[in-house]
Amino acid sequence: MKSARFSFDDKLKPLLSHSQRCGDFEYLFNGPQSIKHLIESLSIPHTELGRLFANNRSIGIDYLVCDGDQIMVQGTAEEMEAGEEPHFVIDGHLGRLASRLRMLGLDCYYQNDFEDMELVRVSVNEHRTLLTRDRRLLMHKAIQQGCLIRSLETGQQLQEVYRRYGLKRWVKPFHRCLRCNQTLEAVPKEEVLSRLEPLTSKFYNEFHVCPACKQIYWKGSHYDKMQKLISVLDDD
Repeated sequence: MKSARFSFDDKLKPLLSHSQRCGDFEYLFNGPQSIKHLIESLSIPHTELGRLFANNRSIGIDYLVCDGDQIMVQGTAEEMEAGEEPHFVIDGHLGRLASRLRMLGLDCYYQNDFEDMELVRVSVNEHRTLLTRDRRLLMHKAIQQGCLIRSLETGQQLQEVYRRYGLKRWVKPFHRCLRCNQTLEAVPKEEVLSRLEPLTSKFYNEFHVCPACKQIYWKGSHYDKMQKLISVLDDD
């Protein structure tokens, strides 16, 4: 039997069992074990890990833990470094979060009947970040980009993703269909006039349409809600 002493930063402690949250603790294990395997055996997915250290030396996720090692585990940075615009695939249980992200103009592939392996396939093949509350799903060895959503409340879930991926610079209001995720296209009022309610036709002149499902959008209550949502996110 081997043992290593683990220390987790405050961002990760809530994911540990109650008995392991108070401070450092000894962890017993058999045979050669990678740091990834041992941490995930503590119910923390590898997607939530930041920098790792063994005996004050930086290590990678494949490091084989030795008997007597002093392990320090950090969580992901508060905000990811600037890079390409993020693209998401979202677990079927997070439909409201998907709608909010689409409202901000983010690319979110979502279906309410996704099977786990389909989520993994889409994440890997399309290089999409998997958003889910399912820890075990994020532990799948093929998943490279993922985020464990911790809150049960939609507004807090959105704030988690907004902060972690620095979404402010990617927000594009009035840009994406809330139903099917397609990029909206501007359309002359005359082309959709027959589909408009009388008051909509009277008070609005700027329209967009989804090229896939043909849903029409204008800067009414939907747009006002979107602007309010952005304001709240930026104020938090």
